[in-house]
Amino acid sequence: MSEGIHFETTEFASTFLDPRREFEPTVERIQVRLDPLTGRSVHLAHFGAIQPQRLDLESYGRAEVKGFCPFCPEHRHRATPRFPADVLPEGRLVAGETLLVPNLFPYDAFSAVAIMTHEHVVPLEGFTGGILEDAFSTGLKFLRVVRSLPGAPAHALMAWNYMPPSGGGLIHPHQQYFVTGHPGNRYTEELRACLMFDQRHGKDYWSELLREEARRGERYVAEVGGSHWLASFAPIGVLGDLVCVFPGVFGLGDFTGKHVASLVEGLNCLFRYFSDAGIHSFNASLFFGQEGRKTFSAQFRIAPRTFLNTRDYASDLNFFQAVLHQPVSVVRPEDLAREVRPYFDVGRRGE
Repeated sequence: MSEGIHFETTEFASTFLDPRREFEPTVERIQVRLDPLTGRSVHLAHFGAIQPQRLDLESYGRAEVKGFCPFCPEHRHRATPRFPADVLPEGRLVAGETLLVPNLFPYDAFSAVAIMTHEHVVPLEGFTGGILEDAFSTGLKFLRVVRSLPGAPAHALMAWNYMPPSGGGLIHPHQQYFVTGHPGNRYTEELRACLMFDQRHGKDYWSELLREEARRGERYVAEVGGSHWLASFAPIGVLGDLVCVFPGVFGLGDFTGKHVASLVEGLNCLFRYFSDAGIHSFNASLFFGQEGRKTFSAQFRIAPRTFLNTRDYASDLNFFQAVLHQPVSVVRPEDLAREVRPYFDVGRRGE
């Protein structure tokens, strides 16, 4: 076992008289897992109780539903803002169908939106390699430009909300890019924990985790171009989550075109799984460690999202996440990895 990597699980049993079985005693199993890096707890329960809900993607393109979209080609150049010349002399960045502009409703001082496509509604199978590469490459160019400015904040990240269950405000595909001094509580906690791991063990946590996960084989999915995909031991999403780690790639400056290409290749495999599994929405992030520190490997994390049902459009998040800040998952990470793995094998063979 890799030094310092521990997978802790506590199991509980809940017993009740079940009306579905003429009030026979029924036992349901619950797990609480601790994140190996931070020690934060996650509940795994209601296994299989929440199923992804199909979305009527066609309806989102109808005029009465679509309304005015500032990201569509006929509006984007007059309805989206420009960066001031001292930030981005061109005002905007363009690559293929991607147009990167300032966020009209910014979350931080340096907040950009990468409009990914000309089409307003794009199903997962519509995200070709070229579309994804243009979006990521353009966003990364923006992050590098801003990070080179005098006194720029230390952290660079990408965030992606896809389709309504994810909380995205617009259907039109877009990613958000930030350079910030406040990358969020989760990443701040993980950055500190990785630094502590290095001080205690003299090793990079993520590289050690990958070695241990690959040795066990329970949650490890695949290697793609030097990046490694795995299902999280302590997932943050109701339907689990997957992370793509780039070992030895720490700061934004280390992340090159080959890393973008391997990420896109892995996403194309994963999107094939999502399509077959009926998953139509997700939250994702791409995050980097601090320049000059070799303690936090660059990583992409993606968590499927869904409505609980399409009658009430109930959210898959509740008091656990909103008030207790406690992730809950109805998917065993080991099952998720087993289901996803074949899509990487087939996808990379081009079958």
